[in-house]
Amino acid sequence: MSAKSDRQRGLIAAVEAAGAVGFLMRDHLHKPKKMDHVEQHDIKLELDVKSQQMIERILARHWPEAAVLGEEGVAGSPTAEWRWVIDPIDGTVNYTYSIPHACISIALQQRRAKASPTDVSDEAYETVVGVVYDPFSNELWTAMLGGPAYLNGKKIKVSTRAKLDEAIISMGFSKNSDTLEEMLPRFNNLIRRVRKVRIMGAAALAMTYVATGRFEAYWEGTIRLWDIAAGGLILECAGGEFWHESLGGDHAYRMIATNGLIRRKLVLAAGQLPPSRRARAKATSPK
Repeated sequence: MSAKSDRQRGLIAAVEAAGAVGFLMRDHLHKPKKMDHVEQHDIKLELDVKSQQMIERILARHWPEAAVLGEEGVAGSPTAEWRWVIDPIDGTVNYTYSIPHACISIALQQRRAKASPTDVSDEAYETVVGVVYDPFSNELWTAMLGGPAYLNGKKIKVSTRAKLDEAIISMGFSKNSDTLEEMLPRFNNLIRRVRKVRIMGAAALAMTYVATGRFEAYWEGTIRLWDIAAGGLILECAGGEFWHESLGGDHAYRMIATNGLIRRKLVLAAGQLPPSRRARAKATSPK
């Protein structure tokens, strides 16, 4: 098969799987939910596991040789040619509280040709298909590497807003105290400089909102690959910038997703550079 036909096959499979879980999520939105694990800032549901199992079964019918890297478990060879990266319910806390802002995120990754046969890192893979589905608004975002991004079959583009005081910024605070302490000063600085700061609680949707031009940026101090793999590709295919940096191990990253026009201004406004560097950068930063 050609690379394009492989990606189309992956897109068809991911859309089918996302639709099936979306039906399940809608059906259970207002029903009591069994919690498998509870932390102060995070919840794991029995339905998370069931949803990933459903996704895996559907994907395996289309692509039995592909490995799986998911929030609720992994399967297959860590050096497989293809792997699915899955968040079966992104926004679980919202969903637990019957807040209809959650989604399914599915990415297909292909092993890079130059990757060492023994390399099991995320850097050995490239995302080639991204699907994010919000079953409550019935919005389906899709993209294939090298092509445009779509929302319900219509091409989308990031916004052209380049001024912070006109920008809507989404932020996430993860679930650990270190990330909270890291992000709170940024929030405190930015809320005075931008149009609005939104904390929505579903990473993949925040990224697709940037891709669709609803937000100008989304910033997370610590986030996992399955939260951002599909949304990152969709954002890039919509003309945006997906800056991310590995935190080492456990598929963890820091990331800033933007429309490609405001990341430098955002970082400066948040006060993330040392004073001397901040002064130099401000002098050369575009207005």
